[in-house]
This record gives sequence, structure tokens and C-alpha cells, in this order.
Amino acid sequence: MPENSAIGASAEITRDEVAHLANLARIELSDAELDHLAPQLSLILDSVRSIGAVAGDDVPATSHPLPLTNVFREDVVTPGLTAEQALAMAPESENQRFSVPRILGDEQ
Repeated sequence: MPENSAIGASAEITRDEVAHLANLARIELSDAELDHLAPQLSLILDSVRSIGAVAGDDVPATSHPLPLTNVFREDVVTPGLTAEQALAMAPESENQRFSVPRILGDEQ
């Protein structure tokens, strides 16, 4: 790609560069698609570059326009059920485990 990646410089993407990118991405494009995509990709790069020119050194990088706060409660450890309590209403149990019907064969 061209070396004129400075802010404000226009990044003209050539048809050959689009073909190269399509090849790297394993995308098959026709000649008409290559001719159509080259100016579009140039416009996209110019648009991204213009946004980069607006953000100055005094503007902190953000991932969201508003600050995020955690709305979850504190993670507090509380006592759980004993094995006997957990298995009390189980239809069947064996060796302190739930007993369920086998759904798979003996194949390993």
C-alpha cells in the first residue's frame, strides 16, 4: 500500500492492491468488483483518517462514550447445600451423586 499514511494525506488504493488483499483473504473477486471496490476502500481509509485528525493528544482514548459502572453485586461467599440436602429430592442417588439413566452406550 502507499506510504502516504500521514494524517490528511489521501490514500488511493489501487486495483492491484485490492486484488492482493482479496487474495490474502481468499476472496475471489471479478474484474468489475475490483474496479468497484478500489475507490470505495480509498474513501473508507480517508474517512478513518479524517476521524483520526480530529482526536488530539488532549482527548483520551475511549471504548464507550459514557463511563461504565459495574451493576453487579459484590461477590460474597455464602454456605451452600450439603450433599445430603442437594440429593434429598432426587428421584435416585448413588455414592452422593445424582443417578440418571444412561443415554450413551458403552463405546469409549
